[in-house]
Amino acid sequence: MAAKTKKDLLRRTIEHIDITRHNVVPMVDAFGPMSYSARDLHRAAEIYDRMLRDGDCGIILCLAGSLVSAGLKKVFVDMVRNRMADAIVATGANIVDQDFFEALGFRHYLAEDYLKAGNDDALLRELMIDRIYDTLIDEEELRVCDETMQKIIDEMEPKPYSSRQIIREMGAYLEKHGKTSDSIVGEAYQQDVPIFCPAFSDCSAGFGFVAHIQNRQAAGGLTVSIDSAKDFYELTQLKIKSRQTGLFMVGGGVPKNFAQDVVVAAEILGARAPMHKYAIQITVADVRDGALSGSTLKEASSWGKVDTVFEQMVYSEATIAVPLIVGYAYHKGGWRHRTARTWNQLLEPAAVG
Repeated sequence: MAAKTKKDLLRRTIEHIDITRHNVVPMVDAFGPMSYSARDLHRAAEIYDRMLRDGDCGIILCLAGSLVSAGLKKVFVDMVRNRMADAIVATGANIVDQDFFEALGFRHYLAEDYLKAGNDDALLRELMIDRIYDTLIDEEELRVCDETMQKIIDEMEPKPYSSRQIIREMGAYLEKHGKTSDSIVGEAYQQDVPIFCPAFSDCSAGFGFVAHIQNRQAAGGLTVSIDSAKDFYELTQLKIKSRQTGLFMVGGGVPKNFAQDVVVAAEILGARAPMHKYAIQITVADVRDGALSGSTLKEASSWGKVDTVFEQMVYSEATIAVPLIVGYAYHKGGWRHRTARTWNQLLEPAAVG
């Protein structure tokens, strides 16, 4: 058999599921009288619908893991577009390497089944193809994403910024170049929804920063930098000003901890901000190793972060659970009566038109 070429391997694209086309309400309701994860998922869907109907509740969407590359991008775009999320806390991979990457015109590709075993990863490296389990990415296109990030950073005034501020510049770039369609970054920019990436250097943005700093220092100039403490302060301010909040967490890690910790941070600042009133987490992580990704929401209540009345862990892989839970809430329609919170304006009223 002839050796596979790059063109052979990058043929079929990942297609993003469209929850607006599939009314899953009857099926998810049928999960209610069942047991195990089906019942848990149904309760999580009901809690999310309740969140959306609570006029006092601001909703924070947390994204960890390779979710956009897996075909969930449009779900999150629709959440932003339809006022189903008021802020996002995510990994840089989801926001930059995957969503912004696709907004630039690139795609993720389906890997053939035999590639999942990892026996051909050396060939993929030779062809400059990156693999995420059964998904393939063109490394040369990722380098364009790195370079685009550097261009955006180079044009900013040299000073420290929160990741939210830099991601708004990314949204402005997409709007300027007409690339906001079905992009989380682009839609969030248009809807004034803040996006935070607490570990922002751990993605294409980091490579862009490395190149920016190297070039500026070589020329004796000042540099743009990331202020992660400002990220934490800004999200804490949103918690203080909103008070009632709910969490929709996909995966765990830094986004989960960052969003939960703002309750404690508010207390340190002397504000009487209540625990997160609602919380859903979709995860496959185990609780027994002490890692944050698998720690239960009830455990978080011992830290004073999450109330236990409306919380639900769903032990399921995200590409299955997210479309069902969000699709249920979308077709139930509780979001139709929500008012857009435009939280960016709470943080930078003079900078938002």
